[in-house]
Amino acid sequence: MFELNKHLHNILSLQPIYIFMFNKRTRIKDLLTSDKVNYEATVMGWVRTFRNNQFIALNDGSTNNNIQIVAGLGEFDESILKRITTGACIKASGQVIASLGKGQKVELKATSIEILGDSDAEKFPLQPKKHSLEFLREIAHLRFRTNTFGSVFRVRNTLAFAIHKFFNDKGFVYLHTPIITASDAEGAGEMFKVTTLPLDGTAPKNEDGTVNYKDDFFGRSTNLTVSGQLEGELAAMAFSDIYTFGPTFRAENSNTTRHLAEFWMIEPEMAFYDLEDNANLAEAFIKYIIRYAMDNNKEDLEFLAQRLAEEEKQKPQQERSEMGLMEKLNFVVDNNFERLTYTEAIDILKESNHNKKKKFQYPIEGWGTDLQSEHERYLVEKHFKKPVILTNYPKEIKSFYMRQNEDGKTVAAMDILAPGIGEIVGGSQREERMDKLTQRMKEMNIPADELWWYLDTRRFGSCPHAGFGLGFERLVQFVTGMGNIRDVIPFPRYPKSAEF
Repeated sequence: MFELNKHLHNILSLQPIYIFMFNKRTRIKDLLTSDKVNYEATVMGWVRTFRNNQFIALNDGSTNNNIQIVAGLGEFDESILKRITTGACIKASGQVIASLGKGQKVELKATSIEILGDSDAEKFPLQPKKHSLEFLREIAHLRFRTNTFGSVFRVRNTLAFAIHKFFNDKGFVYLHTPIITASDAEGAGEMFKVTTLPLDGTAPKNEDGTVNYKDDFFGRSTNLTVSGQLEGELAAMAFSDIYTFGPTFRAENSNTTRHLAEFWMIEPEMAFYDLEDNANLAEAFIKYIIRYAMDNNKEDLEFLAQRLAEEEKQKPQQERSEMGLMEKLNFVVDNNFERLTYTEAIDILKESNHNKKKKFQYPIEGWGTDLQSEHERYLVEKHFKKPVILTNYPKEIKSFYMRQNEDGKTVAAMDILAPGIGEIVGGSQREERMDKLTQRMKEMNIPADELWWYLDTRRFGSCPHAGFGLGFERLVQFVTGMGNIRDVIPFPRYPKSAEF
C-alpha cells in the first residue's frame, strides 16, 4: 500500500493539476425553478441578448427561459464585454439574487465572466427576432438554439423515454432489429440499396444483365430496413412480448409535410394477442406517452400551444383547428377512442356532405377505396371529433402478413387515426396459419424461399399473435403541434436533402 501511495505521489508531483470546475455548473432551469436566493452559483450557456452593456440573457438548453446575468457597469474589462455577442458561449459566476425585473424571480449578479466560445455577431444567422420555420430548416444545425426547437426536441426526448418506460413496466423485451436486411417487410419495393459493388457500371452481371450480388459484401442484395416487424415476430415467438424502436428508411420520392426518407418506428409484437388486444394496447400506449409528456414538459407544451395559436390566427377561418394544442392532447387522453370497421367508415365518408359536394381531392366511390389522409382526418376532426380506430380493411389494400377474416374479403387490420395528421398507428393480427400465409404470399408475389426463416415461425409452434407500428415523428408532430414532419426530427432526410 505504501509503495502504491508513493507511486501516485510521484505521478501527481510531476505535473500540475488543472481544475476547471465545470462540474460546479448549475443548470439554468434549476436556478429559475428554485426560490433560494443569496448564494454563489456558476452558469454556462449561450448568449441570447446583451442589453445596455449590462444585462445578458443566457440560455443553456435546459429550459426556454433565460437567466439574466447582471454585469455591473465598470466592473468588467471592455475587452470581455465586446465579446459578449449573440451566440457566444460564456461562463458566469456570482451571487443569485432576487430579481426586480418582470417575468423572473431571480438573476445572477456576476463577479466573473469567462468567454468559452466567441461568436461573430454579424455572421451568426440567429438573431433576437422571430425566424420562419423554412429559414430554420436551412440551418438545421443551429435551430436547436431557438425556443421553438428547444421545446420540440425536449418533448421528443421525453416521449422517447416514455416509450421505453411503458413497455419496460409491462415486461416487454426491447429488441434491436437489423438496419441492414435482405427482406422487404411491406413488399413496397421503395428501399435504399446497401452495396460495396462499384457504381460505374463495372459490377459483375448475370446472364440476363442484372447485377450479380454474389460478390457483394453480404453475398446477396440488401437494403436499409423499412420495418423491424418480421424480425420482431421471430422474437415474440420466444419472449411473448417484445418491441423495437429504431430508424427505418423509405426511398419514396415524396416531398410532403408528412413524409421522411429516414424516420423512427416503434413496433411491438405480442404472442397470444388478437386484434382487440392489439387495439387496447395501442390506445393505452398512446394515452400513456402523451400524458407523460404533459406531466413532464408542461412549460414546453404551453409555449408550443401559444406558438400554434398564433400560427392558426394567420389561416383563413375555415382552415383553423377547432381545438388548441392542450385541448387536443387532453381530449386524446381523457376520451375513449372511437372504434369502427372500414366498411362503416366508407359508408360515413360516402354519405358525407364533404364527398357529395366534391370537397375531397380523392372522392369516395365505394368499398375497396384506399383511404387518404384527408378521409382519415375528416373522420377524426369533423365526424367523431376524437381519435378513431379503424378495423377490418379489404385484404387487397393491406400487407401479406395480416390475418384473413372468415368473410374472405377483409383482414384483421387496425389503424389509429389522430387529429391533424391522420394515420398514426398501423397494425394487425398476424396470419399464424401456414397454409393461409403461403397462399397469400403467392397471390402477392412475395417469394417464399427468401422468407423461409419467417415461415419457420408458422412451422414450429405457431400461435395467434399481433403487433403494430407507430411512426415516432408523427407522434411528435401530434404532441408538439408542428405542421411539418421535417421540424420534429433533428436532421431531416428527404429527396435531394442530406445536409448536416
